[in-house]
Amino acid sequence: MRRTESAVRFMSMAPDTISTVIHQGPRRAGRNSSPQVPVNNRAVREKNSCEKPLRRDYNGSGRIAPDGSRSYGPQLAKLNRSEPARLSAPALKSERTIAREAPSIRLTEGSAAVCGKPKGTPMMEFKELKHFAGFDWAKDHHCVVVVDQAGEIVSEFEFKHSAQGWKEFSERAAKLPGLGVAIETSSGPAVDQLLRRDFTVFPVNPAASQSYRQRKASSGTKSDHHDAWALADALRTDGRGWKVLNPADPLSVQLRLLCKDEVALIEQRTQMVNQLQQALAEYYPAALEAFEDWTLDFTWDFIIEFPTPEKLARVKEHRWRKFLHTHHLWRPGTAEKRLEIFARATEFQGSSAVVEAKSKLAVSLCKVLRTLEQQLKEYRQQIEELFKNHPDHELFGSLPGAGKVLAPRLLAAIGTDLQRYGNELSVLQAFAGTAPISYQSGKIHKARMRWACDKFMRYAVHLWAECFWKYSPWGKVYYRKKRQEGKSHACALRCLAQRLLKILFRMILDKKPYDAELHARNQEKHGSWVLSLLNKPAPTPCE
Repeated sequence: MRRTESAVRFMSMAPDTISTVIHQGPRRAGRNSSPQVPVNNRAVREKNSCEKPLRRDYNGSGRIAPDGSRSYGPQLAKLNRSEPARLSAPALKSERTIAREAPSIRLTEGSAAVCGKPKGTPMMEFKELKHFAGFDWAKDHHCVVVVDQAGEIVSEFEFKHSAQGWKEFSERAAKLPGLGVAIETSSGPAVDQLLRRDFTVFPVNPAASQSYRQRKASSGTKSDHHDAWALADALRTDGRGWKVLNPADPLSVQLRLLCKDEVALIEQRTQMVNQLQQALAEYYPAALEAFEDWTLDFTWDFIIEFPTPEKLARVKEHRWRKFLHTHHLWRPGTAEKRLEIFARATEFQGSSAVVEAKSKLAVSLCKVLRTLEQQLKEYRQQIEELFKNHPDHELFGSLPGAGKVLAPRLLAAIGTDLQRYGNELSVLQAFAGTAPISYQSGKIHKARMRWACDKFMRYAVHLWAECFWKYSPWGKVYYRKKRQEGKSHACALRCLAQRLLKILFRMILDKKPYDAELHARNQEKHGSWVLSLLNKPAPTPCE
């Protein structure tokens, strides 16, 4: 269906249409972020790994700014000319979709972007495109607007996210040769379906998408059709420099999904451990005093076996000793102290009503944690098996400080396809969030932290730097030097991660594992200040 006349009238008469791109500036740190979970994670204690709770609901850069509906709202008559004509009636309010259907929208390869063309098959180049589609996706339906090379709307329609709906989309798209699709995400079911049908997909960062939408309507009007039309026209005018989304091999995608899901389960475990500690603080303070780390399974067994202080006091002392011996907790320095705490457990506790209620919650949480821990072990086993079968496992397995936990996660987050980063180290560092953002205006010139990045990659690289500086002698010297310069712990780790990514980039480029001797020779060849500090003799103590 052609709407040439309406599009021409819109471009010439709409008062809130502007011809320049409005670039969105960097967002402030912590603008929409949720508080960090305040508990240690058990993965910290795993050998050669440094795991910590990750912020699950972080809404920093990479999110859609408006919090309203993605469907149609009340339309004013004077704004009808500022967007393409709609083909369907406005949806009821109860049927509208929220603007944040996806928990994570970012310009990096993510959830289910698999199974497109075989790896190595070239995608369609931009100069071959003759039609440009804007794809505004939602949970249950999608809106598509297609423009030609002149910017005229040649097709606009909606279809349901179902087998019949995608069949209808494929039939309509088959009539439009040289079709490229711009979509405001790089992962998810919609992207998966597009790649499986061999479409040339251009992922758009949500911050850039919002700017394109404002370029078309600076008044702030928003609808599914307007968003799709803005993406389609942006692809036509600015898409020459955009990167095509190339599907990864199934093994790498499966490894990435398993690692991300493992992190999500670890976050759930952390949340439940916090709930358990809060419940124990209300009715069972002796248990918190006896055990420090409640991410360990023997603490859950203790609550299941002795759910209340009264139950702990009723049993004889040999039951306490048996529990400590059974769980290998009998130590000369801690066993007697714990027995003394058990003996006075009833001296300070909650009221009877609180004990009855909270003990039920504590036991329930311990049983769920038991099950969750078993599932995490199965995840870890499958991740290690996939990592072992990956052709690049030796390369990432040689990374010092990564260990068996972080090595698969780094492979899943970074990958070995440098074309994804344009074969540029700076792009990789920007994806990982280690490269700062430069801000210059007049005499003001400063750098600040980069928030728009691949969050999963950032966490993996941050944990790797945390483990590396404790493992490597020169990493420890580098970290301490940055701390002496007045940098915070997180900033010093980002500086170290920036340097580690440079090493990893060269390893991937040469397809060679990490060689500590080669790195030491390179440091000596280039006169590294790290090596000079490493070889500097320790100062003699003052007499």
